[in-house]
Formats: sequence, structure tokens, C-alpha cells
Amino acid sequence: MSSVLWVALFIVGGLILAYQRVSLRIATAIYGIALLAYTWGGDGSFTWLIVLWAVLAGLVLLNLDSLRIRFISRPFLRTYRRMLPSMSQTEKDALEAGTVWWDGELFTGGPNWDKLMSATAPRLSAEEQAFIDGPCEELCRQIDDWDITHRRADLPPQLWDYIKHKGFFAMIIPKKYGGLEFSAYAHSCVLVKLSSRSGVVASTVAVPNSLGPAELLLHYGTEEQKAYYLPRLARGEEVPCFALTGPRAGSDAGSIPDTGVVCKGLFDGREIVGVKLNFSKRYITLAPIATVIGLAFKLFDPDNLLGEGRKEYGITCALIPRHTAGITIGRRHFPVNNPFQNGPIQGKDVFVPLDVLIGGVKMAGQGWRMLVEQLSVGRCISLPSSATGASKAAVFSTGAYARIRRQFSTSIGNFEGVAEVLARMTGHTYIMDAARSVTAGAIDGGEKPSVPAAMLKYHLTEFGRSVANDAMDIHGGKGICLGPKNYLGRGYEMVPVAITVEGANLLTRSLIIFGQGAIRCHPFVLKEMEAARDKDKRRGVKDFDAALFSHMGFAISNAVRSLVMALTLARFSRVPETGSTLRYFQHINRFSASFAFATDVAMLSLGGYLKKKESLSARLGDVLSCMYLASMVLKHYDNQGQPEEDLPLVEWACRSLLYKAQEQLHSFLRNFPNRFLAAFMRVFIFPRGQTYHAPSDPLGQHIVNAILKTSTTRDRVTHGVYRTVEPTNPLGLLHEALVLADTAEPLEKRVCVEGVKTGRVSALDLPGQIQQALSAGILSETEAAVLRDYDRRVMDLVNVDDFTTADLAAGLVAHEERPVRIVSA
Repeated sequence: MSSVLWVALFIVGGLILAYQRVSLRIATAIYGIALLAYTWGGDGSFTWLIVLWAVLAGLVLLNLDSLRIRFISRPFLRTYRRMLPSMSQTEKDALEAGTVWWDGELFTGGPNWDKLMSATAPRLSAEEQAFIDGPCEELCRQIDDWDITHRRADLPPQLWDYIKHKGFFAMIIPKKYGGLEFSAYAHSCVLVKLSSRSGVVASTVAVPNSLGPAELLLHYGTEEQKAYYLPRLARGEEVPCFALTGPRAGSDAGSIPDTGVVCKGLFDGREIVGVKLNFSKRYITLAPIATVIGLAFKLFDPDNLLGEGRKEYGITCALIPRHTAGITIGRRHFPVNNPFQNGPIQGKDVFVPLDVLIGGVKMAGQGWRMLVEQLSVGRCISLPSSATGASKAAVFSTGAYARIRRQFSTSIGNFEGVAEVLARMTGHTYIMDAARSVTAGAIDGGEKPSVPAAMLKYHLTEFGRSVANDAMDIHGGKGICLGPKNYLGRGYEMVPVAITVEGANLLTRSLIIFGQGAIRCHPFVLKEMEAARDKDKRRGVKDFDAALFSHMGFAISNAVRSLVMALTLARFSRVPETGSTLRYFQHINRFSASFAFATDVAMLSLGGYLKKKESLSARLGDVLSCMYLASMVLKHYDNQGQPEEDLPLVEWACRSLLYKAQEQLHSFLRNFPNRFLAAFMRVFIFPRGQTYHAPSDPLGQHIVNAILKTSTTRDRVTHGVYRTVEPTNPLGLLHEALVLADTAEPLEKRVCVEGVKTGRVSALDLPGQIQQALSAGILSETEAAVLRDYDRRVMDLVNVDDFTTADLAAGLVAHEERPVRIVSA
């Protein structure tokens, strides 16, 4: 055998070993056997053989733990400790919060698809479905969003009573305390329906079921606190709020200036050891009407009254009755024309007993950990579900409006420019629904996915912003003129609220998604950091050595996997599917390997400096998020039984996400500060250039064709919206008109072809054309009646409200009750 073939055999064998992630010991043994065969039967020169045997000797030495630690790991550990970024206690708590789920698999470069695809599909129980079909449907029927947002700037009293008495504030509270004890998925579905009807009502219901007193009490409260507060919260006797954000600290919870000092004082006429609080909070939802206040502050014990010898405990959470002396709840904030109850809270020398600390004294100083561990609810459920519900409503209404609204003698949905936007709206909504439902199912399965929570918070609210903008563009003047007939305007105004709360999106993207994920989800980085900080130096260097060399093999393997899959377009990558979605699974595998390789090179070369390179971190976070969302799409499609008619949506979603992943990797390499390493990474990530393409126009048209008519695809994408046909529900009336369009449009076409084009019909307006067509025998009496009824319904939906100046003035005015007609949709 010639030397060229032997060299090729060694190279291919090495690539296979690296691709398959063979251990160092096994790789050394295989190399040794191959080298013996080459020495015996090859024709290499003596010098070349010396080089190859020297390589084998080096591999053998690397397998000797003591030598490896002495000459490689220990010296590198000293350098690594200098590179290691500083970490505050709040950052440490955030890293340790929650669990690692599918996000961890995407960091491996070879995700285990069985872990995701074997997960149980989320389902509503009979009780949960009955609640959505009953109380939730009835609450939607009672909502008059114009009355809430313009006339009252509040919910009417009967709506507040209904929400409290029907358990809408008690979805997360166990039944033994009088709550509904709903699954995370059911909680999500309730918010989807409510947000399709009213953003104010959805926000009002979301907050008590999100990060707040009930959630914190359930996980950390004492038995006495649970027994007292949870039944009262479940019955609506107590209205909770949680005060974290202040005017000075903003999103930097570690810098909050609010204090609680352990001291002696008078309470109920007797001297006790308690806490004196001073605080100033703002942006607190439900604060103006709250009866009990959850509060985050920094706890100090200067006189050692708690007996632990600690002067500073750190962030602590407490639950305080509203009427406690010294508390002032200010006037209301006015969040972008959506007046849900929100306002500031101040406290001056508020003295409370120690038993107000959530979890008691033993949980003093554990507040930040408590908060970040429960953020998955607000980020995985409340905000993503509300954004998804609003987007579903926008697609439901815009698809119907684009069908019934005519310009230039055709439905505006037939214009390619409108179709492109409508396809984007639908594709984004499908991604949102997939991500919120599958992730909620993971929570019900016992996961607390902290990194996916950040991904969903950022991307789903941003998709919601895109959908809202697109819907407004298609509706034009109809969308911007507020009034009872406007079903888009308030949702459009609500978008910045979702973008801002629970951590601003700019912060979430640039600091949290990758910053937290790179350490928490990476198979070896956290182990290396813990070993480097281990006070037992002997154990630390041993653990560091094991993690370091596993990490090195992991990085080499991902480099090879990235190169091989980029060259072959991942066609030989093993995945669980063999049908129409096969290629998307394979492409995620390919980008997972490239992402893992790029992450390792960035962390190794930049070290702690990567923390400051927020744009690079944000791009890597986008790649991770796109892979995660595409995975959710594939799982969601499987959960729904893989309906063939939804394949265009799956393809559009996966293509748009993976195309973005490719472009963000490209942008990462273009902006990487070390240009030599950037070029080196590009060889392994894009050896054939950027080969992935965005969705095509014909693919988008397939989606639009399903949305412009009644179809199973349209029903699945918009499932959960409030669509009951009644005079006060524009969505129901739009759907009613969409159904009638199938009958009316052929009649309109007949009038145009047989009447207008032949000169037998000369009227310029449709009512006049209908009358002339009837007289000319083009339409029968029945057909003319159908077309007149359709035209009346369409014009009622197309028209916008008008007001006197007095009508537009803010303030509560007399409200004329309107009749309600309920018809099955």
C-alpha cells in the first residue's frame, strides 16, 4: 500500500474517532495498532516513522494521570484562575437556579433526540378543559375592552368579582388550599384565551399566578404562612403584588437600596425583635389594589439579634399586609394606554415581626435564589402565553380581514406583498405556540428550565412585536383608529410592556441567554470553574484535570463534527425521523456542533472578557435560541400527530430559524476580535460557505392559502382564541364573514363578469351592482339577499369608530349596555 493511502487512512480514521467521540485511551490503542501495521507493511521513511512513534509516545504519556496533571493541568490551572471572571452571589444564584433540559443537549454538539421526542405531549385534563370552556369563555364574553381601556381605565366591579370568585387568581394554588391546581400547560392555555380578548385582563390574571407571593409561599413558605395566606389568596380575599423593581436599581437586583434592619420595636403594643423596612418601588402590577405585598430588600442584623453573627444577610423576601403603618401606595402608572393596575409603593420605617419573612428566619438572605428559581413561571408561561394569544388573535383576524377586504377588485390577501407579511405572521405564531406548549409540558414533567425561560421571554415577545406590526400594516387605517370596533390597537400598544417586564429584552438577549447558558448548560465549563474554586487544592486540580481533558476531547470532536456535517450538509447524521422532517433534525445537529465548537473557542480565547463582549454573546445566544425553537417546532408537530397539511408551516418555521442561526454564526465570525481564530473557525463551520436558505415565496403562499379560508391548519394555528360569534366580539364576526365569503365571492365574480364587463351593470358601489344584477337576471332574489347580507357584514367590520371630542376625553362616562347574541362559531 502506498504512503498516500496510508496517510489517507490515518486522517480518515482520526476523523472517525473524533466524530464518534472515542475516549483518549481507546483512541491511543487504535492509533498504536494502526501504527504497528504501518511500520510492518508500509513504505514510510525511517524519519517519518520516528515522528509517528513520537506522537504515539506523547499520547501514551497523556494517558498517565500523574504526568498529565504535573506538566499540563496544574500549570494551566494557574493561568485559568487568572482568566476566570469574577462572580457575584446574585450571578451564582442565577446559575444554580432551575434545571438543564433540552438546552443542555444543544450544547453537546450531538443532541440526544430521544430525550425530547419521548417527552409526554401536553394535554388538558377534563377539569382544565371544562374551566376553559366554561368560566374562561364566560369571562371573555363579559369583557368590553374599550370600556376597560378608555372609559374606566379599570375592570368593572362585576369583572373583578368574577375573576376572584371563579379562581382565576388561584390556578397555581393546590386544591388542599382551595386553589385549582392547574398544570403549567392549562395555566398557559387560559392566558392564551384571555390575551386574545384583552391584554389588561390577561395581565391582571397572570400576575398572581406568576412570580409573586403565592408562588414563593408554595415553595418556601412556612406551614403557618401557607395555611393562612394560600386559602385567602385562592378565594380572592387577598390580592397580591410583588415589589422588586425600584427607581435606582432597575434590573440590577443586587444593587437594590431597599433595606430591612433587624431591631427591637413595638408591635401590637409589645416589644419584639422585628425588621425595620425602608424602601421605594415602582412598576408594581396590582399594587394600587393589593391587600398583601411581597417585598424584596436587603436584610441587615447589626446587633446580632438573630444570633448568627452575620451583619449582612443579602436579599430577603417578606409578605406584608397593605395597611401596615409606614407603607404608602402611590397613584397609578399608566402603561401605554393599557391601564392595568400598576403603581409605586414606598415604605418609611415600617416595623414588622420576623414571621413576615417568607420561609421564616431560616430563609433570610435567600431571596434572590428564591426569585430566580421561580422565574421560569413568569418567563416560560405568563409572558410567552400572553404574547402567543395576542399573536393568534392577530393571525385569526388578519387572515379573515385580508380575505374580505377588497382593493382593485380582489381580496388584498391575493397581493404578494400582503401574502408575504401574512405568511410571516403565521409562521412566527406557529413557532410561538410550539415553544410555549412544549416548554410548558416540560415544566409539568418536573423541569425548571431557566435558560429556555429566558429564550422564550425574549424571542416570543419579539415575535409578538413582529406579528403586531405586520397585522397593523395589513389593516392600515382600520388598525390605527381606536374604538370598540378596533381589535388590534390595544394589543399593539401592549407590546412594549411584554418587551420590558421580567427583565428588559435587551438585557435578556445580550447577557442572560448565552451568559447563563454557556456556563450552566455546557458539559464541562461549570465543572472546571468549580474545580478551580475548590479550596481543597489537591482535589481541585484532580477534578480540573478530568474536566479539562474531557473538554479538550469534546472541542476536538465538535470541530470535526462541524466540518464533516458542513461538508456533507449533515445528510448522514443520525436522527429519529425518516419522513418529511428528517432534514431539519439533521440541520439542527449540524448547527449544534458548529455552535459548540464556536463557544469553546470563544471561551478559551477570550476568557472572562467574553462577558463584556455582549454583541458576541448575544449572537451566540441567538444561535442557541434558534436551535431550541426549531426543536420545539419539530416536537410540537409530532405532538399534534404530524398532520401533512401543516408541513409548509413546519418547513417555513425551521427554515427561517436555521437560516437565522447560520447568519448569526456568520456575523459572530465577522466580528470576532482575533481574526486568525475567526478564519480558523470558519474553515470548520462554513467550509462550503453559507449554504442554508430562507423560506421561499411559494412556500409562504402555501401557508397563506390555508389562512385565507376555513381550514384545519388555520384552526390549529389559532386554536385557543376567543372566537364566539357575538355582536361585541370582532373576531367571531370576522370568522362568520370568512365562512360566508365562500358563498358570496362566486356571486360577486358573476356580477363582475356577466354584468360589469358586459355593460349590463354600471353602478360603482356593490349595493347598486347587486340591484342592477337582480334586475338583469344575473342574480336570483335569494342570491341577491345573500350578497347584500355579506356586504353589510363586511362593511360593518371594515368601518371604524368616530367620536365627538367629549367622547374622547378620559374619564368614566355612562355606558349603554349592548345586547349580546351568542351563536356557535
